[in-house]
Amino acid sequence: MKKNIIVGQSGGPTAVINGSLYGVVSEGLKHMEETGHVYGMVNGIEGFLHDHCMDIGSLEATNELELVRTTPGAYLGSCRYKLPEDLGDSVYPELFKKFDDKNIGYFFYIGGNDSMDTVSKLSRYADKIGSDIRFIGVPKTIDNDLVETDHTPGYGSAAKYVATVVREIATDATVYDNKQSVTIVEVMGRHAGWLTAASILARKFEGDNPVLIYLPEVAFNQDEFIEKVKEGLESTPNLVVCISEGINDGKGTFICEYASDVGVDNFGHKMLTGSGKYLENLVKEKIGVKVRSIELNVCQRCSCAHLSRVDLDEAVNAGIYAVQAALDGETGKMITFIRNKSVPYELSYSTADVNIICNKEKPVPAEWIINDGSDISNAFIDYARPLTQGYVELPTKNGIPLFAYRK
Repeated sequence: MKKNIIVGQSGGPTAVINGSLYGVVSEGLKHMEETGHVYGMVNGIEGFLHDHCMDIGSLEATNELELVRTTPGAYLGSCRYKLPEDLGDSVYPELFKKFDDKNIGYFFYIGGNDSMDTVSKLSRYADKIGSDIRFIGVPKTIDNDLVETDHTPGYGSAAKYVATVVREIATDATVYDNKQSVTIVEVMGRHAGWLTAASILARKFEGDNPVLIYLPEVAFNQDEFIEKVKEGLESTPNLVVCISEGINDGKGTFICEYASDVGVDNFGHKMLTGSGKYLENLVKEKIGVKVRSIELNVCQRCSCAHLSRVDLDEAVNAGIYAVQAALDGETGKMITFIRNKSVPYELSYSTADVNIICNKEKPVPAEWIINDGSDISNAFIDYARPLTQGYVELPTKNGIPLFAYRK
C-alpha cells in the first residue's frame, strides 16, 4: 500500500532551506510507485496540529517548484514549537491520529537543533506505539553548530554573505583616512562563532580588516578588548572589528546584558541584541575615536544576493538523500555531510542517529581561535572557503529576483 510523504520546515530560515524542500519534494515525486501525495506542513509541526497543510507536490505541474528551489526564507512557513518532553502527553496521539488520517508513511523535518529534537521525540514515540512511519531530519542552520556533520546547509551562503558585506564595509571605512575610526560589525551566533569566523574571508592580505574577530567560544574581557583596539589603530587607522552577538564574559553573562536585560524564546534561549552597540559606547568612552556599530541581523539568513552554488547544491542533495534513506527503511536519523577532502573539495552523504544530535552544539575548535581570542587561524579558512564557492543565477522579473510564495 502506498504511503504519503509529509515535509515541514522549522526554526530560523536560510537562503537555501527551500533547496532542501525542493530536494525532498522532487525526489518524492520520482517514487510514486511507493509514495502517493507529497504534503507540506504550513508553519511546521505547530501548523500541522491545526490542520494547516498543502499538497506541495502539485507545484511541479506549474513549474512553481523550480522557483521554490532558489527562494530564500521558508516557503512553507516556520515555527518554534517545542514538543513536550513527556511522551505520554496527549499531543502525541493527536499528532499520530492526524498522520494516520493522511496516510503518512514518511515524515521529513528541515531545521536545526530544536527541529532535530522534534524528529527525535516523534521517532521515539513511533517506536513506543509500534508505528511504521519513518522520521528523517534534514539539517539547516546558518549557525553551523549541529554535531555529527561536517557542516550544515545554509552556512555556506551565510558565510559568503558575511565575508562579502564585511569586505564592503572595510572598503567603505577607508574613504576618510585623516582620522582614526572603529567600525564594529555584530554577526549572528549565540554560543557558536562559525558565522563570525567567516568574516576572516573578507581579508585581502595578512593584517587586513577585520583586524579583530571575537567569538563566543572564548571569554571576552572588556579591558583587553580596549587595549587590542588601541593597538590595532596604530597600524590600521580605520579599524574593523567583527563580534558574535553571543560574546560573553565566560561566567554566564552575555556582553549585551551589561547594557540591558534580554528576553527568552519558547525554547529558553536568550534573545540577544546589542553587543555591538554596547562596545560602540565602550570604545567611545575609553578611546574617544569615531566609532559606529553595524548589526547584520536578519540579512545574514535571508539574503540570496550572494548565494553559494556549493551550498545550494548540497541543500538540494540533502533533501534527495533524506527521501532515499527513508525509502530504504531508515528512521530516527538526520542527514549528515562527510568531507572526503578539501582540495579539490569532495563531499559524501550519510545519516546519524538524531538522538545523539539534538540538544547539542558544535563549537568552533579551540585551536582555530588564536591571538588571545581575537583572531582566527588559517585552518578555519581551509575549512570554510570551499563552502562559499560559485554563484547562482536567480530568475528575475524587472531586474529583481523572482521568489515563489504561497498563494
